[in-house]
Amino acid sequence: MDKHAMMVKLFREAHEKDLFTGTWLFAEKGEIVSKGAMGWSDPDDTVPVREDMIFDLASVSKNFTATAIMLLRREGLLSLDDEITKFFPEIPYKGVTIRNLLNHTGGLPDYMEWIAETATKENTIPDNSVIVRFLCECGKDPLFAPGEKWEYSNTGYCLLAQIVTEVSGVKFEEFLKKNILEPAGMTSSGIIHRRMDKETVDNLAYGMVLDLETEEYVLPDESKDQNFVVPLDGMVGDGLIHSNIFDLLKWDKALREELVLTREEQQMMYTPGLLNSGEKAVAGVETDAPYYGFGWEIGEYPELGLIVCHSGSWPGYGLWFERFMDADKVLIILRCRDMKDGWAFRNFFEGIRSIAKGEEPGPITSIENLAVRDPDRSGWESFCGKYEKPGDDALYIEEVFMKNGDLYLRVIADLRGSYELKLYPLGENVFGIKRYAFLIEFGDGCIKYLGGSCKKL
Repeated sequence: MDKHAMMVKLFREAHEKDLFTGTWLFAEKGEIVSKGAMGWSDPDDTVPVREDMIFDLASVSKNFTATAIMLLRREGLLSLDDEITKFFPEIPYKGVTIRNLLNHTGGLPDYMEWIAETATKENTIPDNSVIVRFLCECGKDPLFAPGEKWEYSNTGYCLLAQIVTEVSGVKFEEFLKKNILEPAGMTSSGIIHRRMDKETVDNLAYGMVLDLETEEYVLPDESKDQNFVVPLDGMVGDGLIHSNIFDLLKWDKALREELVLTREEQQMMYTPGLLNSGEKAVAGVETDAPYYGFGWEIGEYPELGLIVCHSGSWPGYGLWFERFMDADKVLIILRCRDMKDGWAFRNFFEGIRSIAKGEEPGPITSIENLAVRDPDRSGWESFCGKYEKPGDDALYIEEVFMKNGDLYLRVIADLRGSYELKLYPLGENVFGIKRYAFLIEFGDGCIKYLGGSCKKL
């Protein structure tokens, strides 16, 4: 099969449907099979995206943070079973280890809302050291006892970066450059604090967010819903490394050739974390990579063997970095504009991954095409009303209501305000929304979504 031609065709179709703007690269055995760039890189739609442009990697940065920890472990400067209070005795969360932070089993509360609000109130953009202040002053209970559960934690990775600074004696940014990026030959990569340092980056693909009311693209800095990118611009460890497709290919090569980490150290990183019960910590039940190691999601394909991967998401950016360890392939997708249809994007994304695996891709199908034609609306009024908030979830459904004969919901997203979104019927009592590709099901006095169930008030 001509994988390059198939990928170009699918990326082009996705771009025409407002699903993809950015760059991609697919390589096998170190040789580039397909690469390209599509769309505009600037707010004014005047500068085309180029293949060498850099993107904010968001959470793809986490495997670099985990690598920094492994290098300090090699030098005997820390142990994976050290508790965080060894480095910061003032932190009130006891029993949390470095291993817990790497595996997302520490139970620390999420930092984003508190730090964004505090920074705004104090009219500053704090550096990453504020993560220790947050843990000391926020007054929040732990989400669970260390090792009891798995829950994705940006707080944990920011704290890991601060531990790197504390132990090494240099800023995390400097340690990363000297000990990881330079040995890997990643000359176009690094941490960039554009807002904090008031820095202009010539080769940047600017991340643009979709205003859900106007359907127009705007910079997150100018969005009333997502301008938290400004006060959080000093945080590192969980994100903010900037790179391009070529440097990420170099990173894959550097790891395979053991230029930064030994094979044994990497094997530790690719081993699923364990809960206190001895069970593997499951990160994603319905994914190809259901487990989490140190900065990598881990899975296995029946015919292709081990894969390690990571996604990244930050206002305006969507990233995917997938390494087929046994088959010696790598797939990199860097996106710099929000997609308009989450369901269609999922079809497109899985299509590209299918091509990478040597399979035929399926069609890109929008939620309008998936929706039931002429549905029975007679029971919809019973779904209407307000619903309880599920714990500390950052995104939840507050209310369901009728509008112009259709069913709508009001979504509350921490730091991003509220949205009214139309529900599309996909089956009996099962619906979807266009922006996010997940199912919403109504039961007897409850609503189910994202693996949870919330009662109607």
